[in-house]
Amino acid sequence: MEAVYDWARQFYQDTGINLTFIYDSYDRNRLISGFWTTVWLSIVCLVLSVVIGIAGAWAQGARLRAVRWLVSAYIEFFRNTPPLVQLYFFYFALGSIMPTTTNRFGLEEPLLDNFAWAVISLSFFAGAFNVEIFRSGIEAVPESTKEAAEALGYTRLQTYLEIVLPLAFRVCLPALNNNLVNLVKTTTLAYAIAVPEMLYQANQIWSDSVNVPEMMVFLLIAYVFLVGVLVWGMHRWERSMRLPGFGS
Repeated sequence: MEAVYDWARQFYQDTGINLTFIYDSYDRNRLISGFWTTVWLSIVCLVLSVVIGIAGAWAQGARLRAVRWLVSAYIEFFRNTPPLVQLYFFYFALGSIMPTTTNRFGLEEPLLDNFAWAVISLSFFAGAFNVEIFRSGIEAVPESTKEAAEALGYTRLQTYLEIVLPLAFRVCLPALNNNLVNLVKTTTLAYAIAVPEMLYQANQIWSDSVNVPEMMVFLLIAYVFLVGVLVWGMHRWERSMRLPGFGS
């Protein structure tokens, strides 16, 4: 790797293109850390948003009107407000009234850090769209299928988890794929509350080295790679779950 580092230094001297994140170990480690933070933030938010979508779609069919109203209110709140405003609301408004803990130095610190608030905010944001996506898939399942499950003695929850949801997944995967891709791109908003993800670390690097164009090109390539991996995996999942004559 030393040859690559030397090449990057020489390339900078010859062209003025400063790839400091290659030849400088400190910047390189910062960017690698930011990349993995972005990956981890994306994975956690993807999983939680899907869980929220599944639970919310089931709750939409609850017999209690209050439960259905709460789900509708949740969806309208998170779909009709900007995700950055939501992030600030969670971090600054709710975070300021949360209890604190004492660290090993005897200082008070928040119970939830900025990473946790980013996960909560982004998961709820994407989950609101996932609820509607799963609802559309559930409505595509024939009523006769649900009635057959009930006739066999399945409870409402068993019918949903074992019969309706697997069929609904096949219908809503294209829309779910689109929403999850948007969620990965939306994780860049975590920069606003100083989560050390890739955009935040890149900003620290270009502030020190004044190499904004180089860092922006790297960010563009990195996000194309991350989103490309997700799209590739979702498309493979979609093809593997196809049933002839259903959801296609």
